Amino acid sequence: MIRNYKSNDTNTICDIWLKASIKAHSFISPEFWQSQLESMRSIYIPSSESYIYERDTEIAGFYSLDGNSLAAIFVYPHLQGQGIGKQLLSHAKSRRSQLTLSVYKENLPSYQFYLSQGFVLIKEQVDKHTGHLEYLMKTKV
Repeated sequence: MIRNYKSNDTNTICDIWLKASIKAHSFISPEFWQSQLESMRSIYIPSSESYIYERDTEIAGFYSLDGNSLAAIFVYPHLQGQGIGKQLLSHAKSRRSQLTLSVYKENLPSYQFYLSQGFVLIKEQVDKHTGHLEYLMKTKV
């Protein structure tokens, strides 16, 4: 079930974000992700439109929108590969007529996932926080 975010979900979705970020971005030090945790908790999550995926009353994943940007989409690593990400992405696409997102070039599995879900590459750019190359993508119109 996908539902609206509630403030008492914050600790769990920050845990999902941290664990999934470290797993998906082995090319960036875990310390970087840990250093961003407080900003996620106090700035990014509260200012975004977020939705929670629950399975058996347990939170398994979430996504956040910032305008027409898919700012975050994460699933607990041990639950990945079970279609949760596809359901979250489908829900996000139903909320906006057009979506954009950024994904690290080195994160090939996620890049391939977005291609398979109807996103196209717009351009390559440098992420200002990490200095790593990322792809800017959008949904097909």
